[in-house]
Amino acid sequence: MTTATIRIQRGDEAALQDAAGGFLNAWKTGKAQEHVFSFSSPEQLFTVLTPKRWTLIEALQSLGPSTYRALAAALSRDVKRVHEDTAVLIEWGLVEVNEDGRIYVPYDVIHADFDLRSVA
Repeated sequence: MTTATIRIQRGDEAALQDAAGGFLNAWKTGKAQEHVFSFSSPEQLFTVLTPKRWTLIEALQSLGPSTYRALAAALSRDVKRVHEDTAVLIEWGLVEVNEDGRIYVPYDVIHADFDLRSVA
C-alpha cells in the first residue's frame, strides 16, 4: 500500500529535518518511505489543493487511470479546466501520467496531517 501524507510545516529547518530523517531511514532499511507533501502555510496548501482539485483526486481514485475527457465527464466539468487542475496536481506529484497517457493517483491512501496550535 502506498501512502502520501500532506503536511503544513512552517519553517524550512523543520522541513529539512524531516526530509533528512526520511532519507536516513530509507538508507538504513533499504525501504522506500512514505511520500510527504509539505506546505509552508494553509494558504499554500489551499492554493494547490482547492476543493475542485480534491474532488478530482477522489474521482481518479474511484475511476482508476482515466483520460482527461472521461474524468471531465465524471466530474461534469469542462475538459480544459480539468486539464489545468490536473497539470497543477501532476507538477506537485499527487497525480501522474501512465505509459498509455492516462492520468491516475499513484497512492492508495492520501493522509492529511496538520494541527492548529495556540501560541501559549
